[in-house]
Amino acid sequence: MTYVEDELNSQPECWTRAAGEAARHTAALPAAGERVAIVGCGTSYFMAQSAAALREDAGLGETDAFAASEFPRGRAYDRVVALTRSGTTTEVLELLTELKGRTRTVALTADPETPVMTAADDVVVLDYADERSVVQTRFATTALTLLRAHLGLHTDAVVADARAALAADLPEGLVERTQFTFLGRGWTVGLANEAGLKMREASLSWTEAYPAMEYRHGPISISTTGTATWMFGEAPEGLAEQVRETGATWVPAALDPLAELVRAQRLAVAVATARGLDPDRPRHLTRSVILAP
Repeated sequence: MTYVEDELNSQPECWTRAAGEAARHTAALPAAGERVAIVGCGTSYFMAQSAAALREDAGLGETDAFAASEFPRGRAYDRVVALTRSGTTTEVLELLTELKGRTRTVALTADPETPVMTAADDVVVLDYADERSVVQTRFATTALTLLRAHLGLHTDAVVADARAALAADLPEGLVERTQFTFLGRGWTVGLANEAGLKMREASLSWTEAYPAMEYRHGPISISTTGTATWMFGEAPEGLAEQVRETGATWVPAALDPLAELVRAQRLAVAVATARGLDPDRPRHLTRSVILAP
């Protein structure tokens, strides 16, 4: 078994632990009414997108998400949340250092022995969700689970759905598809983006991700026999039928959207295995991006 398979299979336990610990971190995490930015890089950025949408939709305050390198320096926030598995990512550390003494910051990380521990004002360590694989799975979803629990949006049903996602077979014929499009709405747009990234990283697949209705404004033109379109969350009325008319495989959401991401992670590993690739060591990638000075 690869590292990534072992790590993605452990997600139900990680999520349960994170949800149980959320109350301990209330002081470090954003309070209701605060203006908040959530930042990250790669997978962490897509989790930031989902967390920001969840918080704002819950009416708890204006919340933006940015790639750490694209944070708007002239904009004021009450608190900035940084997601960084490694605690060493250059763009995140540079931003936290710049904000020191000006804006309250909190970092969610997996490694307590890295520079982020002093770069941020507050730190939440999820070391039990750390990973050996370059391809990130359980840290990202555990961090998002912690934030969902902090917002009062996590339930035991989410964990049950994750277990179901791990136990059930993938849809027949899906591994053989030549192209994959992932769709989301609201907070699940970030999950769709992450599913596409997992497929590209682990299996070198041609993948795209869109807000569900934006897919209808052009990208649907690539859908045909041999491609698949996967929906995270409830699909817009009539979209499934339109996709099926192209000849593409339509994959509807059957579980909580975060559990759907677990299914997509499994697909990435399955496609990589079918193509003779090592999903733990994607080409040209490292576990952390550290830019030389």
